[in-house]
Amino acid sequence: KNNFLCNQETPPLECELSPQLLAVVSELEQQGLNILVLGRKHMLQPSRNWDRQNMSKIKQKAHCFFTENISEDDPFLLYAALHSGLHCNFLSRDLMRDHKACLSDSATRRLFFKWQRGHQLVISHYVPGKRVRFQRISAYDTIAQMSGSSWHIPYDENRGDRATYEVPQKWLCLTQDH
Repeated sequence: KNNFLCNQETPPLECELSPQLLAVVSELEQQGLNILVLGRKHMLQPSRNWDRQNMSKIKQKAHCFFTENISEDDPFLLYAALHSGLHCNFLSRDLMRDHKACLSDSATRRLFFKWQRGHQLVISHYVPGKRVRFQRISAYDTIAQMSGSSWHIPYDENRGDRATYEVPQKWLCLTQDH
């Protein structure tokens, strides 16, 4: 499955994926980062989406691990990110709902969600031939919060569409007069 490539306007079946993945890997390499590409074995078979030369370049720039095509990829991604240490980030649009649904209680789900927001990146801008830009998922809690006599409530101003990984950017701050 395609976790981070293609934009909202381009259905995944209509875009070539290997040039985009190569652009992402090249950008991260220029930043001096150690890169692991987790994918599925079908990516190694030449097709309209997966060009052999691009995949060869990707394998030169990054460590690569390819799972069986029927594998769930969340456990591999999570293991790699957690095993790589506190400063490891991962790039994915996948919200890992399958994994979160398996967590036993709400406290563990909340802890996982906080960890995810602190370590997950998404592509914020991609134009072929230009620099790829990344965006960190918000690291602050976007739930109603109380501090002292004030409530802080996140909201969407105009109910516009936003990606599922995006969080409201506006806050309603209420204070109680005594």
